[in-house]
Amino acid sequence: MIRAVIDTSVLVSAVISPTGPNAQILDLVTAGKIRPYLTTAVVEEYGRVFEYEHLKRLHKRRVAKVRGLLEAAAVKVKSRGRLKISSHEDDNRIYECAVAAKADYIVTENTKHFRKPYKITKIITARQLLKLLDAGQA
Repeated sequence: MIRAVIDTSVLVSAVISPTGPNAQILDLVTAGKIRPYLTTAVVEEYGRVFEYEHLKRLHKRRVAKVRGLLEAAAVKVKSRGRLKISSHEDDNRIYECAVAAKADYIVTENTKHFRKPYKITKIITARQLLKLLDAGQA
């Protein structure tokens, strides 16, 4: 099973486009093909991102469904300490979760903040992960 940390950009995109590649990643989570990992800081970030002014217009029930689905399927891990990999501080919490989870991937649409892999964790978009899965390479 693929071990992954799902960035907030994937959740936002899944809410905006319920049939797009990011929503398909969540479908794979519920199908048991991807195991997501969370820390307390990542869960807090999931809540904070949907409070941004430009995202408040999103359908609240869909937001709750996407978050609930991911949080119910996720394995909670404890961060082992602060990292400074990204210039965007909240994204460092995602890296910290990935280290604690020994994640294969950080799945994100925000590749400008996640420029480099760290230890065993690769950075990948939803489309890239879907392509790897289709090819049997993930």
